[in-house]
Amino acid sequence: MTTASIYDTAEGARLKLSNARVGRWNRWGPFVSDRAWGTVREDYSADGSAWDYFPHDHAHARAYRWNEDGLAGICDRHQYLCFALSLWNGKDQILKERPFGLTGTEGNHGEDVKEYYHHIDSTPTHSYMRFNYKYPHAEFPYEKLRTENKKRDRSQPEYELADTGVFEGNRYFDIDVEYAKAGAEDLLIRIAITNRGPETAPIHVLPTLWFRNSWSWGWDSRRPTLEKSGDTTVAASHWEIGEYDLRCEKPDELLFTDNETNYERVFGFQSKHQYVKDAFHEYLIRNNRQAVNPDARGTKAAARFSRDLPPGKQLIIRLRLTARSVKLPPDAFAAFDQSLAERKAEADEFYRAVLPPSIDADSRLIARQAFAGMLWSKQYYHYVVQDWLMGDPGQPPPDPRRKEGRNHDWTHLFSRDVISMPDKWEFPWFASWDLGFHCIALAHVDPQFAKEQLLLMLREWYMHPSGQIPAYEWDFNGVNPPIFALAARGVFEIDRERSGTPDYDFIERVFQKLLLNFTWWVNRKDAQGNNIFHGGFLGMDNISAFDRDRLPPGYMLGQADGTSWMAAFAKSMLSTALLLAERNSAYEDLASKFWEHYIYIANAMNSVSAPQDSLWDAEDGFFYDHLIHPDGKREPVRARTMVGFVPLFGASTVDAGTFNHFPGFHRRRQWFIDHRPDLIQSVQPMVTAGPTGKLILGMVREDQLRRMLACMLDENEFLSPFGIRAVSKYHEKHPLILHLNGDTYRLDYEPGESRTDLFGGNSNWRGPIWMPVNFLILLALKQFHEYYGDAFKIECPTGSGNRMNLSEVADELSRRLCSIFRRDSEGKRAVFGDCDLFNKSPDWRDLVPFHEYFHGDTGRGCGASHQTGWTGLIAQLLIGLPDSGHRSAMNPG
Repeated sequence: MTTASIYDTAEGARLKLSNARVGRWNRWGPFVSDRAWGTVREDYSADGSAWDYFPHDHAHARAYRWNEDGLAGICDRHQYLCFALSLWNGKDQILKERPFGLTGTEGNHGEDVKEYYHHIDSTPTHSYMRFNYKYPHAEFPYEKLRTENKKRDRSQPEYELADTGVFEGNRYFDIDVEYAKAGAEDLLIRIAITNRGPETAPIHVLPTLWFRNSWSWGWDSRRPTLEKSGDTTVAASHWEIGEYDLRCEKPDELLFTDNETNYERVFGFQSKHQYVKDAFHEYLIRNNRQAVNPDARGTKAAARFSRDLPPGKQLIIRLRLTARSVKLPPDAFAAFDQSLAERKAEADEFYRAVLPPSIDADSRLIARQAFAGMLWSKQYYHYVVQDWLMGDPGQPPPDPRRKEGRNHDWTHLFSRDVISMPDKWEFPWFASWDLGFHCIALAHVDPQFAKEQLLLMLREWYMHPSGQIPAYEWDFNGVNPPIFALAARGVFEIDRERSGTPDYDFIERVFQKLLLNFTWWVNRKDAQGNNIFHGGFLGMDNISAFDRDRLPPGYMLGQADGTSWMAAFAKSMLSTALLLAERNSAYEDLASKFWEHYIYIANAMNSVSAPQDSLWDAEDGFFYDHLIHPDGKREPVRARTMVGFVPLFGASTVDAGTFNHFPGFHRRRQWFIDHRPDLIQSVQPMVTAGPTGKLILGMVREDQLRRMLACMLDENEFLSPFGIRAVSKYHEKHPLILHLNGDTYRLDYEPGESRTDLFGGNSNWRGPIWMPVNFLILLALKQFHEYYGDAFKIECPTGSGNRMNLSEVADELSRRLCSIFRRDSEGKRAVFGDCDLFNKSPDWRDLVPFHEYFHGDTGRGCGASHQTGWTGLIAQLLIGLPDSGHRSAMNPG
């Protein structure tokens, strides 16, 4: 890892100010969602049909209740005032104000955005940001995308925008948007539109400023105002954030309306207000001059720039959004380009500190775009469950059945925060286990934000009084893997290395709240009280032959992954308790508690003395879930999946003498070793030093590790040219088929998009490569190498005769994962699949997408196309995994 300090840069200085809550450098950012329609928050239906209650066709004319969306949008951190881009090519029936995509029922593989936009750059304070969007000259094929995808079944590929032919002959506009902060509340906005096509084409650009509608719901009727100030300025006033001016350089005109629902268009009855949300559509596309307010005031405004752009030519639009308290020179644009260039140079300086100088230019480009995607994926997330269930006093009361429906037992949840999203179009809501992985990567560029995100989910207005962490808005009761203890320790160590100062207050606050969460797991998810845990889908949606959340009546499932996650949770809590015991010996008691609980869990799932009760299958050399029949009979579910490798996760090493520094813990540990040999024999590497003089906190024994790795590194099973598959290729010719209660359940190897409709069918764990679990495998291998040393070697790939130690295996897997994004010898990137437009065009080939998951055989990107969230972990791999003995997120012991 690089030793340069991010805090010795100009951007680092701004981070220090932001962390000290000085100067408001964190007030403005890309906190506008890519999609607010079709979300749970905007759904007031009786049956929870969120996609249908507020569809895309309403979005341009219907005011949002909770969140705004837009194209390349920014806002203040409470989303009072928003800015985004609107476009018209002279052919579309609506303005392009937000990315378009298909709903869960329209897509043959579930919901999916059908646009091409890329997050190219961002600093953590958003002092510099860059965004690119590809806008066709031809009419946007909304209906063609809907109808063609509806025709296709799940065995067929998705029909993408590039398949429609709208980019043939390069007939599109490259829209490049840059934001730079000349000051904390002085935002420079540069929009560059380039005609890539062979003919002159019309383009209408409407940079738009608007207030989120907070006045129509009956809680507070006060209205903020936008009004014309001179020929080129929009003046904004709001009682919470004050007064701002949007200065526009040489616009054709300024337009004004209100952010109000067009009831006539949406619901078929007369609107309460004359000037409504879709007024600019009416004005520009249908030439309705009465649609906009002639008094030049309202709550939504736009500057219009209309041009016929010759081939290869570029239109530059400059704007400046500034708090009125900021004093500007008479010519607000005189030093504009210089200031923007300075912020861009400071962004370059910052990433020279983040990224080690040893990595090549292509890897540097990928890592920087990965961080950019994560920083652009911050979103203002507003959801007050009690108000949402009961309805607003200024609106018709919702159906009372909702009070017993989705999220009805989470009425304490009160969110109005900026949160790191998995993907602001496909998943414009927080997902708690995704967030844990986000924070590990984000800690490299903004450790404070990463820490605050983890703490936020543990606060009393998020965490349930029972101790459960909310999963995601479609079902806060969903059970995700308990990743927060591991993530928090990783963030702590990265922050310590980056800043030189350990934040004990942070890790102690997390630890205290996770005590509640650990207790919730023990009380709620150990149904038989035997330390074999359940949990359902646990984030790996369709990885089983059946829906693990909905078992056949009378059956239970002892889950290898649920139990292993709890072991990793206990191990992380043990490690953190000892860290805190360095400063306060009272934590030694809790360390003892988690030491013993870890051993109980490890023995329950991997017992030496009672192998018949173990989840380890000695015949196959693999860990399996156990299906518990109504009569109590246990049956292994012989699915060769990522579930079987979760027992590796969370392993960490310590020097054999470490525990001697904690006398209270050491005495209790020794008593346990002496008096419970029946349990200790299952975790011998925890008490017997390995060849390197270290102990390993891990439940997998050496003989098991060798058998698991032989399977993992077999190219006919899990090892892909691009990482470790989630389901073995063995199941391609040998599907798992189960017959239960007269029903048949089946698991096949499906390397790309899902062919089943489990969990909506938009994600797939039946063969593709998923970055977060691959990342955890790499961490585990590094730790097992710490214990066994160089003498422990394994064939990689299996059967090749090429023997590697475990650190070398981890490096090889890391190389394969990075090859998803890196250019190969022909200049192609596997993530692009076989699309020539993406691979060959100089205007596309370096715009790297970070997908949700990747094809198990080809590395092609699948699922959500902007899920930089946990796929942003690729930046950690490009920075590099630490060498042996290096104390970091990889080795927090």
